[in-house]
Amino acid sequence: MSRGGTLAKRGKTIQVFLIDGEPKGRIKCTLANWTGVAYKIPCTRVEQSKDIKLLSQTGVYFLFGKAEESDEDIVYIGQAGARKNNEGVLNRIAEHKRSSEKDYWTEAVIFTTANNSFGPTEISYLENRFYALACKNNRLQVKNNMEPTPGNVTEEKESELEEFIDYAKIIIGTLGYNLFEPLLPSSRAVEEPEKAPDELLLFLKRKSRKSNQLIEAQCKQTAEGFVVLRGSQVEVIDSIAIPASIKMMRQKADINENGILQEEVLFKSPSYAASFILGMNTNGKTDWKTVEGKTLSSLDKEIQV
Repeated sequence: MSRGGTLAKRGKTIQVFLIDGEPKGRIKCTLANWTGVAYKIPCTRVEQSKDIKLLSQTGVYFLFGKAEESDEDIVYIGQAGARKNNEGVLNRIAEHKRSSEKDYWTEAVIFTTANNSFGPTEISYLENRFYALACKNNRLQVKNNMEPTPGNVTEEKESELEEFIDYAKIIIGTLGYNLFEPLLPSSRAVEEPEKAPDELLLFLKRKSRKSNQLIEAQCKQTAEGFVVLRGSQVEVIDSIAIPASIKMMRQKADINENGILQEEVLFKSPSYAASFILGMNTNGKTDWKTVEGKTLSSLDKEIQV
């Protein structure tokens, strides 16, 4: 079967229960007509959660945190089976809390089921698929040292688990994590921009004095910010006056030997997106232009009028 089918875009009813009566405390999430159950548990409240019976079952979990050296959002994806001593996925989370190797995480999101229907094969499949999806979208740094082993499931079971994954994506997004949200809703952003009228396609073209190259890049304004598109030309030489965060992003980005960007990169402002491309401090409001040649500054003025 083909993987990654999406649920119909209809309204969804999500039940959010604040276990501690506060939004930053423990949260339980369920969806109408779904056997799955999700819990969001701060690292500081793992011990308090031992009385939650569903967390003694088999489950899949996500550990969210930030890298100290770069402040980059990170995630670890794992799974745990129920044990004879009535310890399950929460016990595995507690083990991570005690480990110095995984002391970066601040919140855990755990998925299990109301009817305890997950076995070793199911959670292996889910762990592998969640890992693959997170790596594909590249929104957070995935901390797993190796790719999890997939379970050998039947075609019927695969279809059932893929539906579970679709619901889990909704829950993860509702809880505030964009782990499974692609930067762009369609891979046709460059080839067929007219098919995404709600998102503005922008262009940057400038002859570089540093490398004497013609720098040409494309960017798409989305609800999250400005996404510099794969295939854009990047100035490979940094100016002295370049923001440290931009310099670090340029070093980490997948740019080939010819200065061509091999991935999409998200920025919160047009100036940071332009600085990433040009390797210097610059004004993105005037650098980025529409296909008609209008700058973002001129578009802002039109809106004010």
